[in-house]
This record gives sequence, C-alpha cells and structure tokens, in this order.
Amino acid sequence: MELLEQIKANAQKYSKRIVLPEGTEERTLKAAEVILSEGIAQLILLGKPEDILKQAEKLGLKNIEKATLIDPDSHAKKEVYADLLVELRKSKGMTKEQALKLVVDPLYLATLMIKNGDADGEVAGAINATGDVLRPAFQIVKTEPGISVVSGAFMLLTNKPEFGENGLLVVADCAVHPNPTAEELAEIAVVTARTARNIAKIEPRVAMLSFSTKGSAKNELVDKVVKATELAQKMAPNVMIDGELQADAALVPSVGNLKAPGSPVAGKANVLIFPSLEVGNISYKLVQRIAGIEAVGPVLQGMAAPINDLSRGCSVNDIINMVAITANQAAGLTK
Repeated sequence: MELLEQIKANAQKYSKRIVLPEGTEERTLKAAEVILSEGIAQLILLGKPEDILKQAEKLGLKNIEKATLIDPDSHAKKEVYADLLVELRKSKGMTKEQALKLVVDPLYLATLMIKNGDADGEVAGAINATGDVLRPAFQIVKTEPGISVVSGAFMLLTNKPEFGENGLLVVADCAVHPNPTAEELAEIAVVTARTARNIAKIEPRVAMLSFSTKGSAKNELVDKVVKATELAQKMAPNVMIDGELQADAALVPSVGNLKAPGSPVAGKANVLIFPSLEVGNISYKLVQRIAGIEAVGPVLQGMAAPINDLSRGCSVNDIINMVAITANQAAGLTK
C-alpha cells in the first residue's frame, strides 16, 4: 500500500476530530466531502451553517451534514473559550472584552477548541497566511513539553528503494526555523524521528547532516551539528541518531561504511536533519523539481497538538492528505 493510502487507512482507525476553520472555502468543502464519505476523520467546520450548507448544495456535495457545523459568532461555548483565553493570556494583559472579540475569529476559535479538548487537531491556510494560522497556535496550544521550537518535515517519496526506507525519506527542517542552535537542532531531530514513527510508520535512523563526516572538516558549523547529535542522543536514547554525516555517507552504504564504519545510521538513514532551514528548503525543492520526487508536507512538528498549515495554492487532495496526516499526529501524541 502506498504511503498516503496507508496514512489514510490509519486515520480511519483513529477517527480523530479535526477542525477546519475555513469552513465555507470551496476546496475545503470538496475535501471535507471526501474525508467524511471515506471516514478519514470526524470534521468540525467553522462558519455560518447556512452559508456552509448553501455552498455545499451549490457544489453538489452530499455528505457535509455529517460534519459538526459551528458558527463562530454564536457558538455555545463562546463564554467558556473567552474565559480560557483570558486565563492563558493574562500575563499579556488579555481582558474579557478582548477575548470575546478574538473567539469569533475562526483561527482563534479552532485553537481554543483544541486546548479545551473539543478537537484533536486543525488544518488551515487555504485562504489564510501562515503567520495568521500559527499566531493563535503559538499563543494558545504552544509547544509540547520539553520542546521549544516548531519545525516542518517533508516526506520524500523517491521511488528508489535503495534509499531510506524503501525509497521513503523524512527530512527536516524545511519550513519554519531559519538557523537553529545546537539545542534546537537536537529537538528537531527528536520530533522528526517521532514523525517518522507516527506518520510514516517506520523505525527512524536519523542522520545529522553536515559538510563533514566524523571530523573530516573543522568549522563552527560542524561543531554545531556535533553538539546537536550528542544532545539528541541523550534526549532520545532509544532512537538511532548519528552525526555529523555528509549526505552521501548518510544514504549510500559503500560511502557510509568507508567514512563512518560501525555507525548504526551511516549508509542507511531514513531521516535526514538539515543544519539550517536554508539548506533544508533548497534541498527538498531541488530534488522535487529536478528529480521529480514527490514531497508531502510540510508537517508541523513540536506543537502540543497537531496544527498544520496549508499553502494558499493547495489542491483538494492536499487538504485531504493533510487532514489524514494531522489525524495520525494526534493519535501519536495520545499514545
């Protein structure tokens, strides 16, 4: 079974509650129709119910009524969520009056629902900028215990079984944090290993990438990766993590055996951690465009609950896939 089909099948087992704040947006509704008909997740659509149903009828959609429809202007827990927001943001001077204005914003309402235990995850961004999606997430849901940084992972489907896990590579950070410290890079490695387990269902073998392998070059940039490797190994002693490794030493058995003999990761890595966002973003786009490798993501990692951001150019299938991925993340966090 292909990876995305497996992710959807797993999501069907979990039946997680995913909130879609952009409930009247056309692509979101078309995706919701498929998600509901296939049982990929329970859906909560935010928007005026009459507008959602009118749009669904116009688009010829038959299953939207299976979703929970919530009007942000008049929802039953408006006061509850406002009080919760005041409590969470009291150190910033949040007042009840300010909170009551924010809880009618679908992006704030979605994150408050998650924080209050009324939803398991969120997918947004089809018509909202990344900053607008993530701002309430950082303020309300925040990062998971022991993690200070949010990062973005991609699953690269190479169709070359000699690499990674039968052609699958999980790579990060390609989307969020520009120049992580050694401590932050270690955290990114640990949460990406978790993504590999929870979503890709593979046992991670994590390579901390650099332009040096085991001391072949001396530079402060190499030193950062060496330190990050040591910290990541201490944070997750049950995960195979090694570095610093060059990309070929991480992926090619003959090179790995030559440059890093005895390494549990070299030559057979299936998770690649880039030393900076610059490297990660350039790398995944190069292989995507030149080699035609399918890149699924970004999957946001490190949040206390799964909140994923879409590209505003996303397709219906992108939304379906991200909802399934978010459901898998939610299941992994509750294990």
